[in-house]
Formats: sequence, C-alpha cells, structure tokens
Amino acid sequence: MRNLIACLFLTVPLLADVKFDRKSDQIDVNIDGTPFTTFYFGSSLNKPYLHPLRAADGTIMTRRWPIESDTAGESKDHPHHQGVWLGEKYVNGINFWENSKLGPGIGKIQLDKIVSVKGGKTGVIEAVFNWLDPNGKPVLREDRRMTFYSGNGQNRMFDFDARLTAVNGPVNFGDTKEGTFAIRLNDKLTEKSKGGMMTNADGATGMKSVWGKPSPWVDYSGTIDGKQLGIAILNSSGSFRYPTRWHSRDYGLFAANPFGEKEMATGKESKEGNYILDSGKSIDLKYRVIVHPGSTADAHIAEEFAKYK
Repeated sequence: MRNLIACLFLTVPLLADVKFDRKSDQIDVNIDGTPFTTFYFGSSLNKPYLHPLRAADGTIMTRRWPIESDTAGESKDHPHHQGVWLGEKYVNGINFWENSKLGPGIGKIQLDKIVSVKGGKTGVIEAVFNWLDPNGKPVLREDRRMTFYSGNGQNRMFDFDARLTAVNGPVNFGDTKEGTFAIRLNDKLTEKSKGGMMTNADGATGMKSVWGKPSPWVDYSGTIDGKQLGIAILNSSGSFRYPTRWHSRDYGLFAANPFGEKEMATGKESKEGNYILDSGKSIDLKYRVIVHPGSTADAHIAEEFAKYK
C-alpha cells in the first residue's frame, strides 16, 4: 500500500502551483500541472509576447499564425498581431504597434534584463524592456511584471503590469486606435465567425456597441469546437486613463487602448488624446486576463472585477 501511494504521488501532478521552465529566449508557464502559455523575448523578435493562451482543458484560445507556420485554415491578416502583446503606434512618431518587420519609422521593444522568475502558489516574471527608435536609441523604459495564479478552479488568470518611463527626453503618445494591450483570438471565437460575442461592463454586446467605449472590462466569449469558453480583460482602477477604451474587432483583435481618446470617440465625448510624458516620469498600464469556461455570466466577470479593482 505504501508503494502504491508513493506511485500515485509520482504520477499525479501537484495542483495549485505555477511552475516556470526558463530557457535562453523563452519561459514556459505551467499552471496546476498543465501548460498555459510561453513568454517569448528573444533578441530576434521586434517585441515580446505570450503565445498561446490555453484554457484549463488545453483549448488554444489565441490565433497561432504568424508565430506558428502550420496553421492551415487560419486567417492571415495583420502579421503584427502576435499572441498577447503590448505596443503603440505613435510614440514620438515611432510605430511600436505594426512592427512585425523593421523599417523606416518602426521601433523595437527589446529585452534589457530578466529581473526575477519565481514560481509557487503565485508565479511572477519581472523584466525590463527598452523601446528603441530606428537608430537603437531608447525612447521608453518598460518595467513589466506578470503575475500568474493557480488554484482558481477552471479559470486561468494572470495580471499584466507595465510601467512606462520616458528616457532621453519627453515622449509624445499620439492619439490613435492602434494599441495598446492586445490579444489576437482564435478565429473560431470571433464575432465574424459567429462563434463569439464581446460584452462590456455596461452589458453592451457586439463590436458596434463595445468598440471605442470606455469600460472597466470586456469579455469575449463563445464556442470553440462545441465548448463554451471566453477571455476577459479587466482594467485596474490604478491604470492610466481608467476606464480604458477598447479597440476590439469582430475579426478577433481584442485590445485595451487608453490613447485613442479622439480617434476612437464620437460626438460630444471626442477630445484630443495626445499625451506628453515628461522625461523621467512614468505611467502605469495594469490589466488582468481571465481565461474561463462558460459565458460572461457563468464566469461571474463582474464579480471578478470587483475583487480586482
């Protein structure tokens, strides 16, 4: 009997645990004994990203292309939509959003150092990135902290906190819809495919009602291969320009954007969204991502936000 118990402990993964497998240019993230995502940050990349996001049952929630080559049947638009990422189109006029390929006016977000990688009941990755202009000169310093949680039942959850600090002079964040914290969803979950629907904190549904509107959270949920699943992005009340606007599209872009105050607004609410960040000053961007089974109501996203904010 003692040998049988020992055998069971060896073969059954320990739950309620976040484990990291660190390699030279990536960190694999496992939650409760199963793969969740991988953090890619190699020097050959023009920006770091997480890919893919998996539900607790292993379902891939994000588009695989263009990170993976064997993606028959997937959409092939917007090659800069890579997993889960942070970027912005106009930073001193430099494009850190559409930067899958470098060129004139295109910036690169490059790793400076991995500060800490620590697993446990809560797993934390801390890293520093430099937002570089086309000449390799830093424009912003990004201090990023990603916190992954275990023991949350069938949900998979992480916090994404980034502090952006202006270096080498003031930084002008231009008004644009093209940003900022973003996920490219599995094609099967999108409104365009009729597999999913986005819902915001006011109960508005569908792209026409959600796009560009300020909201503390948005959930994009539906079905993938007959399974009801969703992804919610929550915006912390401590985040810059809370509540954020949403650059969320029916084809699967799912993005929180605090910088498109004019381009994303309509009517009397429209106002100039340019923001000047003085040299040495910082802004904080803070989000929580919840990958969940069921609908928005089933996942109690409003209650989850009340616990987060």
